[in-house]
Amino acid sequence: MQSIGSVTAVIRDAAPGDFEAVMRLYRQLNPDDPILTDGSDRVAFEAILSAPNLRLLLLEVDGEVVATTYLNVIPNLSRRAAPYAVIENVVVDEDRRGTGLGKKIMATTLEQAWAAGCYKAMLMTGSKRPSTHAFYRSRGFDPDAKTAYLARPGS
Repeated sequence: MQSIGSVTAVIRDAAPGDFEAVMRLYRQLNPDDPILTDGSDRVAFEAILSAPNLRLLLLEVDGEVVATTYLNVIPNLSRRAAPYAVIENVVVDEDRRGTGLGKKIMATTLEQAWAAGCYKAMLMTGSKRPSTHAFYRSRGFDPDAKTAYLARPGS
C-alpha cells in the first residue's frame, strides 16, 4: 500500500473477478466500442491473465479499481536479446484524473518493465489533448524517439 495525497492506493495484477471493473474503465477510454454480448471479451481477458508476458495492472483506492495499464513484455532477438515493453490501455477513472494516480500506476508499470529486463518501453496514444501528451512526456516518454505507423485491416 502507498499513500498518494490523502488516499491509500494499492497496485496489483488483475484477477478473474476484476473483469467488470476493467471493462468499466475501458468504456471510458473507448466509449464508441460496442458492448460485446458473445463473451469474447471475457475470453480475451482470461487469455491476458494466463499469458506469462502480459500484465494487466490495476490501481485500487478503498477497494475500487480506479486505474489500469496493460504491460506487454515482448521477447526480442536484437539488443542483446533483451525484451521490450509495449504499454497499452492506460486509463484513470474520469472522476480521479489529475490526482496523481496516473503517475503512480505508470511509474509502477515502467518499474515492472525494467524488472523484466526490457531495454525500452513504448506506447502510442490516439489522444489529441495536450494534457495527455504532457503526461507521457513527464513520465519519460520521448515523442521524437521513433515514428509510429498504424495499419488496420483493409487499409
